[in-house]
Amino acid sequence: MPRDYYEVLSLPRGASEAEVKKAFRRLARELHPDVNAHDPEAEAKFREAAEAYEVLSDPERRGTFDRYGHEGLRSGGFAPNFDGFGSIGDLFNAFFGGGGQFGGSSGVARGGDVAVATEISLAEAATGTSTHVVYDVVARCEHCRGNGAEPGTPIETCRRCDGAGQLRTVANTAFGQMVRATTCDACGGDGRLPTQACAGCGGRGRTRSRREVDVDVPAGIADGQRMRVAGRGHEGERGGPAGDLQLVVGVREDERFLRDQNDLVTVVDVPAPAAALGTSALVPTLDGSEHVEIPAGTQPGEVIVLAGRGMPSLRGGRRGDQRIVVNVLIPRRLSHEQRELLARFSETITEENLRGDEGVFSKLRRAFGG
Repeated sequence: MPRDYYEVLSLPRGASEAEVKKAFRRLARELHPDVNAHDPEAEAKFREAAEAYEVLSDPERRGTFDRYGHEGLRSGGFAPNFDGFGSIGDLFNAFFGGGGQFGGSSGVARGGDVAVATEISLAEAATGTSTHVVYDVVARCEHCRGNGAEPGTPIETCRRCDGAGQLRTVANTAFGQMVRATTCDACGGDGRLPTQACAGCGGRGRTRSRREVDVDVPAGIADGQRMRVAGRGHEGERGGPAGDLQLVVGVREDERFLRDQNDLVTVVDVPAPAAALGTSALVPTLDGSEHVEIPAGTQPGEVIVLAGRGMPSLRGGRRGDQRIVVNVLIPRRLSHEQRELLARFSETITEENLRGDEGVFSKLRRAFGG
């Protein structure tokens, strides 16, 4: 069941002709494809608004609708006069004309973006690097310099559109003549045609080409982040600007580190006796391996922090930290002598040796990452 036309335009039944026109233009702005491309129902909504306007702006049809509703209009043979307009863009041009407020098509189009993946190591991500990428792109034809004509041959005004780049047709409707403007199918909106098409590109002015670019990757970039290199994508049509290169950076995993934002996490194995007595361990860092002191009595899972030894920030400022997780190893496959030594040692353990600085709930929170 179609909606009430007054409801579609958010109008009271006594609205004037000027109010009907103002409400329609307001709704048309909201439904314009340039600002409403995310709404797949925009075209249907605009057609509904146009139908409401067509009825309410015509006194005779409005009177029929006020008295008998949609059924009365159908009985009188009314049908929306939009059959000749294929797209919502055509409908906007029909109501408001090409160019001006709602814009027309000149044939000039921006080139598309190109997405290219590259991969660097974690060490390169920490210091910044330059990566070399190779990709295919639609570029300007160098044989004809992009004009589509064989060098030395003239370019003439398009006879089909007389150089306007657009074709216009007029349709008579209940609320006047509607002008439909479409891009010329002969010249593609350029307004000119070569007398002899370029042998290199077939008259298109663009060809597929292999491009190589060196891109500087900043320090601190993370896996999966994108970099935009302006103007290095596909060439635009008929003088339009080129698209961009979207570089997707992958950072390879490093078996020495686990990255947590700008922090690096390292695990170091320490035998239980050494953890009890205190020792030093050789730990990898981004700046090379170095010895780190393990305090006496270090417990499994305790974390030693090397401040400012993690990854740099993309926004500058302080580096992250390196967190060293101590993995206390319990000896296995003990010899007879080792068993005897441990048994005698175990008999000497007292409550004082096992007492910690934290309660049971603190231990549970630490164990479960809380």
